[in-house]
Amino acid sequence: MTVPTGRRERKKAATRQKIADTALRLFLDRGYDAVGIREVAAEADVAVTTLFSHFASKEALVFGQDAEFERGLARAVTERAPHEPLIPALRREVHAMVRHCTADGAAPIWRMIDESPPLREYEYSMRLRHAESLAAAIAADPGFSRSATACRTIARFVIDAYSIGREAADPEAAVNEIFRMIEAAWEAGGPGPSQAEGSPC
Repeated sequence: MTVPTGRRERKKAATRQKIADTALRLFLDRGYDAVGIREVAAEADVAVTTLFSHFASKEALVFGQDAEFERGLARAVTERAPHEPLIPALRREVHAMVRHCTADGAAPIWRMIDESPPLREYEYSMRLRHAESLAAAIAADPGFSRSATACRTIARFVIDAYSIGREAADPEAAVNEIFRMIEAAWEAGGPGPSQAEGSPC
């Protein structure tokens, strides 16, 4: 997770974290549907406008790492070490995401998400957005000669690896197993004679 450096940034990050922690506590204590935005703001001692400056919707309060996960996946592509292959860099990032989402205390949050249609829908749309963002980062890398379809497919596989790994009995082993298949797919999708003449992603 990126650590804010300036005083203003640290204050904003602390306020955001306070709002998210307050919301999760209220949601878990009383149920997601039973708690309104105004109640969260009042309990966190912030204005409703302040809450919405940090979170675009009530659903977003549950997914406080949304933006950081999306940025982290893109950074795994754009900021990996020189000559580091793509797939190991993405595997390392997904492992970190899965560890965060399977840490102590995470299970009740995921039960709440599973029991709430709006939260399930938000989580699904979030994963699609992360996949598109990751695909764009892969496509923009001049070192890869892959079609747009290949970039989007690999990105979807990576996001699915996170989801499946998070739900597995042994998350680390599951992610490693899935990434062996992802690596094979990435290599198989490399530019052949006909592909090399086409437009790379």
